[in-house]
Amino acid sequence: MTELSLAFSPCPNDTFIFHALLHGLVGDGSYGFKPFIDDVETLNTAAFEKRFQVTKLSAGAWLRLKDDYELLDSGGALGFGCGPLVVAAAGKKLTPESRIAVPGLNTTALMLFKGWNPALKNLAEERFDRIMPGIRDGKYDAGLVIHEGRFIYKDFGCEKLADLGEWWEKETGCPVPLGCIAVRKDAGTIKHAPAIDKLIRESVKHAFAHPEKPREFIRANAPGMSDAVTDAHIKLYVNDFSVSMGEKGREAFRLLEKKCAAAL
Repeated sequence: MTELSLAFSPCPNDTFIFHALLHGLVGDGSYGFKPFIDDVETLNTAAFEKRFQVTKLSAGAWLRLKDDYELLDSGGALGFGCGPLVVAAAGKKLTPESRIAVPGLNTTALMLFKGWNPALKNLAEERFDRIMPGIRDGKYDAGLVIHEGRFIYKDFGCEKLADLGEWWEKETGCPVPLGCIAVRKDAGTIKHAPAIDKLIRESVKHAFAHPEKPREFIRANAPGMSDAVTDAHIKLYVNDFSVSMGEKGREAFRLLEKKCAAAL
């Protein structure tokens, strides 16, 4: 059996996707995977050190790392109506002086933000789940929220100022390329890319066919998240593009690099 390191986030979309792969529900046993689970910006940073053979990456990070990591067709996070939001405390407006929390310097969210309004430069890097509490507590004037933040920002007294997914879709007509799965290009790893891609595709399809099976795995990695938010998260971020991004998905990556090049 060939064992490979596999890094992905604890977000419900990733645990939904990788459950069958990690629990022997797909494939013939030729591959085993040693998982590492952490925030996607941590994974982005680790990829610059080539730490993992197979890894989840923000689309923006992959554009910086494409000489070292091959983009896979399956397992990614792309879609319509799923882009990051710019939020602020109720009644606050954005000014050049606004202190804005962003979820990582290598995230797709930050690339989109800079493409949307490059004049806003007073940015502070913060872990994604601390951004909304930081706005509530007055540490930040505004923030760029991702993941389940779309569903719960109002719980922190925030209001939406902009939907960067809507901006992107109007500009390009393409799905928002949020994240991807990539395989390291060293000779000992890249030769397995087609088989890995196939296994991830089978794992996504298995999860769609048996959505109850990954439930405990998802809960274990996102213990504070309600079932309602979990289900909304999966519905939004796991879709046909997760099975295969296809040419439309690859075009979205090319356009992200072209339209937001200044952020690279």
